[in-house]
Parts: sequence; C-alpha cells; structure tokens
Amino acid sequence: MALSARMPELSAFEVLLAIARTGSLSAAGREVGLTQQAVSSRLTSIEAQAGVQLVARTTRGSQLTQAGVVVAEWADQLLSVAQYVDAGLASLRSESRNRVKVVASLTIAEQLMPRWLVSLQTARKRHGVAAPQVVFTAINSDHAISAVLNGEADLGFVECPSLPRRLRSRVVGRDELVVVVPPEHKWARRSTPVTALELSRTPLVMRESGSGTRDSLGAALRQVLGEGAEQAPPVLELNSATAVRAAVLAGAGPTVASTLAVQDDLGAGRLRTIAISDLDLRRDLRAIWVGGRIPPAGAVRDLLSHISSVR
Repeated sequence: MALSARMPELSAFEVLLAIARTGSLSAAGREVGLTQQAVSSRLTSIEAQAGVQLVARTTRGSQLTQAGVVVAEWADQLLSVAQYVDAGLASLRSESRNRVKVVASLTIAEQLMPRWLVSLQTARKRHGVAAPQVVFTAINSDHAISAVLNGEADLGFVECPSLPRRLRSRVVGRDELVVVVPPEHKWARRSTPVTALELSRTPLVMRESGSGTRDSLGAALRQVLGEGAEQAPPVLELNSATAVRAAVLAGAGPTVASTLAVQDDLGAGRLRTIAISDLDLRRDLRAIWVGGRIPPAGAVRDLLSHISSVR
C-alpha cells in the first residue's frame, strides 16, 4: 500500500527525536547539524504535513505534546529499522564492489581467463590492494548471454558474431578460427585451398549448437555463400574444445577451432592448418553486461579495466 502524502520523511523524524532528547530547538539543531531557525522551520513543516501539533514551544524550552510523545516512539522504531536497512544496503554495495559473478564461453574460459585473473591478482598485490572476488563459470556463448540477461551473472565473455540489443558490450580481444586436420589427413596434402562451399559440405567435428565457434563459422559461411547456406551435419558434436581437439587428433575428421585452442598442437606439428578460400574467420571477443554504456562501478569495472590494460 502506498504511503499517504501526510507521511513525513525520515529526516523529519530525526529532528523530532533530537527535540525530544534535548528539550530545545537550538540544542536539537546542534545535534542534527542545523540552525535553530532551520529546526523551527522544519518542525512547522512537519506539523503542517502531519496535521498534528507535536511540540509545545515555551520560554523554558520545547516539549513534546502528548501526540508528539506517541509519534516520537513510532519514529524511534522506524529509524531503528531504517538504520538496519541502511547498514544492509552498505553491505550489499561493498559486496557488489568486491565480488563479481562471471560467465565465459569455453574458448575464453580455457585460454584467456586464467591469465587475466592471475594478472589481476598480481597487479593488486603489487599495490597492496585486495583483488575482487571472481566467481567464475565456463559455459557456451548462448548460455553466457542468457545468464547475463537473466541476472544470474554480472559479466559475461562471448565470441559469437551477434548480440541481443539489451546487452552492452566491449571488445576485449580478437581471435581467428582455423580449419585443422592431422598431418595424415588428405587435406594436408592439397596444393590448393579448400573452398568455402566444400567446407560447408564436409561433416566436421564440431562444438554443440550455441557455441561461439560454431555460430562464428556459420556466419562466415553465410557471408560468402548467402543467407541460405547450410552446413553438413557434424560427424561428431562435442561440448568442449578439448574433446573436439582429441577427436580430431584421433582421426574423426577436420574441425574449425580457435587458434588459441590449437596453437600448441600446431607448433608441435600434431595438427596442420588448411587454407580456405574467400572465408574470413576473424572474430571479436567481447565482454557483455546489462545496463549503461559504461560498465557498472565496482568489481565489474575493475576487472574490465585490468583486462583492457593487459590484452
């Protein structure tokens, strides 16, 4: 139920209680940081708003009327509750500033987030400041978007090519997808690039629907082959980059993977990249949040500022 227009503000009750404790408008003013004239004006306004005389002014001081005594008892209880709520809100603000729930797509979670978090802790320790507490979950890009939109996470990191309008975002890195096969695969012996059409018709080892890698590949193929372009059903569908990599190494078929995820295998010669003609597989890695253009103050902004400084 909405409060009536007759309900004074909390600050008005603080003035009333100060008068009750001191028995003087001037002493009450000193207690609450107002002049005697301001206290008198405030009291007149309170009584007019409430429609009840609360204080009797005499040459010997100011005393509460019978109604004023009753209202002062209520005010004391009300301000006690208000102080409890105020302290609780301060605690929540402190928690918001020092704790952040983060979700990230698997590529970012596995390849970048550990380095970012360790770097943040090291930098804060160097300056004698505690690092924000990061509660971190690795999921695919679609689920990360849902978690941020639903308020289950304060901040997300994704690699998908498009985002809902309700989300704000910032580029925190760039990545490139590559087609990779083991050295013995027939594509490794080709002297000409694989075409985008040929890639779209080849069953690949793929991440599950909703992953940023899979969505990025689909968007790149549609850019070249048209909006009606379809991909062949995957030969295997797996829910982690590690499982995809293992399947490709075992000979299940080609895959499209982040260079971040396969750089060690490429360096050691366990996998080889395959050139694809006319296909742009570069992509942005983005932080996402709900709210204003500037990330929320506190742990969210602190984390993003640090990532921007080290990427």
